[in-house]
Amino acid sequence: MSNAWQEDVQAAVAAGIRISDQHIVDKVRRAVLTQRLPPGTRLPEVTLGEVFGVSRSVVRKALTRLAADHVIDQRPNQVARVRAPSIEETRETFAARRLVEGEVVALLAGQLDDAAQLALEQEAQREIEAHRRGVEPARIEHSLALHHRLAELSPNRVLGAMLTDLILRTSIVIALYKRPSLASCYLDGDHPRLLAQLRAGEPERAREVVDEHLRALENLLDLGPRETETDLMAILGRPSPAEA
Repeated sequence: MSNAWQEDVQAAVAAGIRISDQHIVDKVRRAVLTQRLPPGTRLPEVTLGEVFGVSRSVVRKALTRLAADHVIDQRPNQVARVRAPSIEETRETFAARRLVEGEVVALLAGQLDDAAQLALEQEAQREIEAHRRGVEPARIEHSLALHHRLAELSPNRVLGAMLTDLILRTSIVIALYKRPSLASCYLDGDHPRLLAQLRAGEPERAREVVDEHLRALENLLDLGPRETETDLMAILGRPSPAEA
């Protein structure tokens, strides 16, 4: 696991740069998306304040925003936790994403300019290279970047916003239900096949590829309960001397 972003937090604190609630939101969200913070992880205000070097009021603002984005669960008089969706919600999330992303790619098929198409293809290639190197966090980030770019390019802005939300929700359930024996949820060739249909201007085939991709991804999951204890300082805070 790379410590680059942990070092970024440390450097910012050491330099006296003001860490805002947005900074915390971005870091926690990215840690969830890249499966560094598993669902169910406790997020105590005191610990987060120590990690980021900020007051509890700043932490509370960040947690409120993360709860509004469905990244965490926050209940009165309880420690916030990274969301742990139920099996039923997981299936509903995948079903909704198949519908929304299928429509988005159908709208985009044959409509992308050369620069946008090339950028997507380069992102897919970066994912392939990260997988070949065995760098799973980078592989996840490139996969997410590709799907988020599709959402941004959507000619229907409402569908694009819905897809952005569903990408996050899907990433959370993958972090929760990925089979322990499975090193990666990488599906070889799926993204290049999708992008080939976009370039060819085949809306229905693009929709079908998305459906197949998301069903295959869902089938990789072990839809059973998970228990986890996570060291927040190790993930969000300063690297240990051994890691530095």
